[in-house]
Amino acid sequence: MRIDVAVSGGEAELRSLRDWLSRDPGARRGAHVELVQAEPSPGQMGVVTDVLQLITDNAWSAASFALALSTWRQTRPHARRITVRRGDLTVSLDGGGDEELRRLLDVLEPPAAPDPDRERDQDGRADGGEGR
Repeated sequence: MRIDVAVSGGEAELRSLRDWLSRDPGARRGAHVELVQAEPSPGQMGVVTDVLQLITDNAWSAASFALALSTWRQTRPHARRITVRRGDLTVSLDGGGDEELRRLLDVLEPPAAPDPDRERDQDGRADGGEGR
């Protein structure tokens, strides 16, 4: 899975975040992190901004990343807007509150596949609640 992170404040802030994540055991174990140039939006001309790109594997923990990102943000002398994108999903973090962290986790965690075993009761019938 590929995740792009942009931070207001420029390249120095992205480098700080990259360094922070490189010291975080969960991020080191579950994601490859590097500073790259973002792809321009369709029809966009001009300056291409830098983003921090994370390529994650099966050991990835979205909650650990969200916590590391939130903690890093609290160390900054000025509030920074952080934009996280996974595929077509994007979330912007402005204040770092609980609701923003929930939205971040919604973007980072792929939807769980339905469990067909949970759809059936012990007798093998579809669990529709009939006869109860």
